[in-house]
Amino acid sequence: MEFRPCIDIHDGKVKQIVGGTLSDRGAQENFVSERESSFFAKYYKDLGIRGGHIIMLNRVGTKAYEASRKAAMKALKAYPGGLQVGGGINDQNAGDFIKAGASHVIVTSFVFSDGKINYDNLEALVAAVGREHVVLDLSCRKKGGDYYIVTDRWQKFTRTRLTPSLLKRLEKYCDEYLVHAVDVEGKAAGPDQALFDIFGEYMSAPRKAGSAALPVTYAGGIHTYKDIRELKKVSGGLVNITVGSALDLFGGKLTCERILEICGKRK
Repeated sequence: MEFRPCIDIHDGKVKQIVGGTLSDRGAQENFVSERESSFFAKYYKDLGIRGGHIIMLNRVGTKAYEASRKAAMKALKAYPGGLQVGGGINDQNAGDFIKAGASHVIVTSFVFSDGKINYDNLEALVAAVGREHVVLDLSCRKKGGDYYIVTDRWQKFTRTRLTPSLLKRLEKYCDEYLVHAVDVEGKAAGPDQALFDIFGEYMSAPRKAGSAALPVTYAGGIHTYKDIRELKKVSGGLVNITVGSALDLFGGKLTCERILEICGKRK
């Protein structure tokens, strides 16, 4: 299990919000930092943590998005090669973020458009930066007993269900998966452990010799060290985790150092 911390940026500032509340009017905020994004990037770098993700939360084409993009670029400059970035990514701008220092670009809406997977867009993205630089964000919300991928800042349901077969089918287009459990995101109510049944079935499925499941990072609801220990046990240590609002960096009580110890990845 690896700890993949976050730098969520909204209106140019590092924030933690309640998942599902984000709209053009704003969002319910748990925390707003006065520190620049580069502070957090340097902090993660000093701890030797790789694979953390920067998420730009504003709508593309707005002044607020441009402010968030500039903040994201500052973080990438502070930790080149150590962070992933998502939010408004497409085949035209993905290369800019890779050149700026992102290890991967994180994509949802560009790929899951019009309620379904747009394979033309997916292939264009892979052609632009290579699958080794792509993380597919399969953030989801529950509806009718199933989990569906959501786009447009988690507000729009697609017709695509999150299943083990979907994870297997998309492997050739990406290097990792990121899954936000949006219904529990930012609520400090505990993780959605039912998703780990999907992850477990995907990771344990029979495979050809030499092939392996892609890394999966889970985000949403983790707010105690007990949560982390339980998820490590449930996943056999195979699923990576993100902690946001519960971190002391963002007004919570958990420390990156202790989380790294539990994950078994202390520098």
